[in-house]
Amino acid sequence: MVEGGFTKLFQKRSFFHFAQKYQSLGSGEPEEEALDCKTLDVPRNLLNIHRRANSPNNTAGTSEVLQTLAQTHEECELKIVEQEKEVTVLPPKDACKCHKEDLAKALKVDLQTGLSEFSVLQRRLKHGWNEFSVENTEPIWKKYLDQFKNPLILLLLASALVSVITKEFEDAASIAMAVLIVVTVAFIQEYRSEKSLEELNKLVPPECHCLREGKLQHLLARELVPGDIIYLSVGDRVPADLRLIEVTDLLVDESSFTGEAEPCNKTDGVLLEAGDITTLSNVVFMGTLVRYGKGKGVVIGTGENSQFGEVFKMMQAEETPKTPLQKSMDRLGKQLTLFSFGIIGLIMLLGWLQGKHLLSMFTIGVSLAVAAIPEGLPIVVTVTLVLGILRMAKKRVIVKKLPIVETLGCCNVICSDKTGTLTANEMTVTRLVTSDGFQAEVSGVGYNGEGNVYLLPSKEILKEFSNVSVGKLVEAGCVVNNAIIRKNSVMGQPTEGALIALAMKMELADIKDIYVRKKEIPFSSEQKWMAVKCALKNEDQEDIYFMKGAFEEVIRYCTLYNSGGISLSLTPQQKAFYQQEEKQMGSSGLRVLALASGPELGKLTFLGLVGIIDPPRAGVREAVQVLFESGVSVKMITGDALETAVAIGQNIGLCNGKLKAMSGEELDQLAEAELSSTVKNVSIFFRTSPKHKLKIIKALQRAGAVVAMTGDGVNDAVALKSADIGIAMGQAGTDVSKEAANMILVDDDFSTVMNAIEEGKGIFYNIKNFVRFQLSTSISALSLITLSTVLNLPNPLNAMQILWINIIMDGPPAQSLGVEPVDRDTIKQPPRRITDSILSKSLILKIFMSAIIIISGTLFVFWKENPKSGITPRTTTMTFTCFVFFDLFNALTCRSQTKMIFEIGFFRNRMFLYSVLGSFLGQLAVIYVPPLQKIFQTENLGVLDLLFLTGLASSVFIVSEFVKLCEKRCCRRPKHTKGCHN
Repeated sequence: MVEGGFTKLFQKRSFFHFAQKYQSLGSGEPEEEALDCKTLDVPRNLLNIHRRANSPNNTAGTSEVLQTLAQTHEECELKIVEQEKEVTVLPPKDACKCHKEDLAKALKVDLQTGLSEFSVLQRRLKHGWNEFSVENTEPIWKKYLDQFKNPLILLLLASALVSVITKEFEDAASIAMAVLIVVTVAFIQEYRSEKSLEELNKLVPPECHCLREGKLQHLLARELVPGDIIYLSVGDRVPADLRLIEVTDLLVDESSFTGEAEPCNKTDGVLLEAGDITTLSNVVFMGTLVRYGKGKGVVIGTGENSQFGEVFKMMQAEETPKTPLQKSMDRLGKQLTLFSFGIIGLIMLLGWLQGKHLLSMFTIGVSLAVAAIPEGLPIVVTVTLVLGILRMAKKRVIVKKLPIVETLGCCNVICSDKTGTLTANEMTVTRLVTSDGFQAEVSGVGYNGEGNVYLLPSKEILKEFSNVSVGKLVEAGCVVNNAIIRKNSVMGQPTEGALIALAMKMELADIKDIYVRKKEIPFSSEQKWMAVKCALKNEDQEDIYFMKGAFEEVIRYCTLYNSGGISLSLTPQQKAFYQQEEKQMGSSGLRVLALASGPELGKLTFLGLVGIIDPPRAGVREAVQVLFESGVSVKMITGDALETAVAIGQNIGLCNGKLKAMSGEELDQLAEAELSSTVKNVSIFFRTSPKHKLKIIKALQRAGAVVAMTGDGVNDAVALKSADIGIAMGQAGTDVSKEAANMILVDDDFSTVMNAIEEGKGIFYNIKNFVRFQLSTSISALSLITLSTVLNLPNPLNAMQILWINIIMDGPPAQSLGVEPVDRDTIKQPPRRITDSILSKSLILKIFMSAIIIISGTLFVFWKENPKSGITPRTTTMTFTCFVFFDLFNALTCRSQTKMIFEIGFFRNRMFLYSVLGSFLGQLAVIYVPPLQKIFQTENLGVLDLLFLTGLASSVFIVSEFVKLCEKRCCRRPKHTKGCHN
């Protein structure tokens, strides 16, 4: 009975779940302790208790045995928990110096069986999940309320409140409706952009192969904890920071961290010294990609305690700067507030001097101030930005925040990462030199096989063995190769993929199939070459070796050189010629590989040299040129070497070929003040880290530049967030870079930045056009009412007529100015200065010029039609219609500040035409439709009246167009200085 109860309890309490033997490799025999808790050998202790309980000499009761058993379990469990709490993450610079045994001891893990589930649970309680927590996940209602922080919105709300106090409920309702429309449209668009970003980021969650409890398990990367054992193979994304303990020809692409296009060769040996992260050859970092080989490693850092996490924390600490448009709108809001208070003060002062009641004058002043505030402005700004975002979306650009589109119009410096942004991050053969002196250049980028091989200088396209020397060189590169190209992506080393792509262009990709590989001598960093021993299929010929590698190593195994398919003796002069060619190719940023073949090592025939580089993306050179001509400076920031960076810089025409380079090391030596003045003149920064990128951005901003930063890697994230405009790549970009950026180029096309800048400049001009129209109309209406009030004249317009004018002022004709298509010459305009206000001096002069013409013309009609007997319906109808016609002609000339109507075209903005036509027909309805005549107190006008009013109202259009013509001829726009910086 006792035995049965004990056995049931033994089975019920899953002690074996915590029974993982937990002993370091270097610890030797376990030390004996009271209950073996140090080695956590719980089952042995339970078995001893079980035997004692069933012993015939046992006089103790079952309860005593169970009590001892429970006490044993609790003590062991507490011991395990205490040991797990002691496990901490290891910094990469410490882990790289540890021997495997010390590593296992420090992380308390058996390298052969991995962690137990209990250990994993305890470690997760301490270290959390292997992911990043974004703190600023605001609820939707808070994001909606944040839209009300706009100063113009607050000013409109204040004016609505004043309208309620003065019992102008209709005004209050219309203003409140305008505010609701503005904030809702802005919120919906930003919310849609965020959702688009989420869709972009819905990638397959990262997974990994992890050893736990002696079994290899397939897990999500977020489940990992320090001490887990991870197996890596080709194509795997590294799930956490790992210290490697076993490797086989492991190559890892760390370009997202370092900017180096070439994969890093990894080892499992102990490092004596720890330099920067690029030198830690026995550590791999979260987010990097395994290109070749396989490996096994111990997790030393997860989540925010990884190297990836360090960059993420730096990014979270950076605040996104306010956009120029937000600053301009803030200034405009203050200017309009001062203007409103000025009107109130002036009206009250004049009324007081005339002896009128102060409270009534205050009410009139407040009403006029409320009318002066252009409640349509936030709507137009929002709609203009939304339409800009929608146009950008069609060009495959996601914009996360509305004002960012316009900020691009101010951008005068673009700092761009090289690898994956300016270049394709796809190694490509661009130049060939054969052993007998033939030279060829190669077109096409990447691994799709598109492009041709051109013999120089004749530009003859080569295929197969049309040129024997080139054919044999390409054949060797294809055979001594382990890479495979599938669906335009390479499985294996990128340099080997480049050689396969070259063979595809020559139609020789299948030539390796005619050989049977018998032996391979793999590449190593010591010997710097790789060779394969092959034989032709179905032929009894002698074996042939193919070799590729560094020129100085390969040439040592050569005694002959190929000349048109014939092997000739290799002379010192020939060697000197090859060496010179190799040096020249290397100095132009190419990675040079030498190729040879022959019956045995030591008696090989030298075939020639192949130059490989990560080339610029298509369209980048043209985009850089257009940006340079429009006054935008492009600077390259890369972790790559000087030669490669300069080669790409020259290829894409950076700074018109006048390059000045600076290393990250040189940056560190400059003081803050000196740095701001120096970085403006530098076009290439090489060997840089994330901290250097941030330093460069900050220095440029201190020098007054509006900086856009484009990048795709983890190492770009901090700079992307601190820049005025952060632009990430949608396909090649890491999740952290997309999180940090304001804009995402879905197709990774750098040239779309140019379209975005064009869009940004156009948006600002459209906002200025609207402001000119609305303020000139608003000032005209206010002046008429103010003059009639101050001079005790009868009011030329009644309340309903003023409401109709207000609808035109804030309605469709005004709104349609915000959707004017972007002028094709806009990109050629220099970036606007960040200090430029929307209300510039020239714009204020044009506003007052239009207002004076409208006031003068309307007062003339009012005077002309005002009989001595008093105001009649005809008087108000003529005055009212005259004002509306002035409005419509004013809108027509406000479509552009610099170009005449014949230059921009009548029919480019169809929405404007429909709006003006609708307003004109509406005005005719108000004049001629009897029910509306009663509401607006109007009467029929003759055809001659309409013609007279049209001719008079067109004066505002004619004068404005004449001013534009004079500006063009007399005041030529000063040409911006074309240089390497603004």
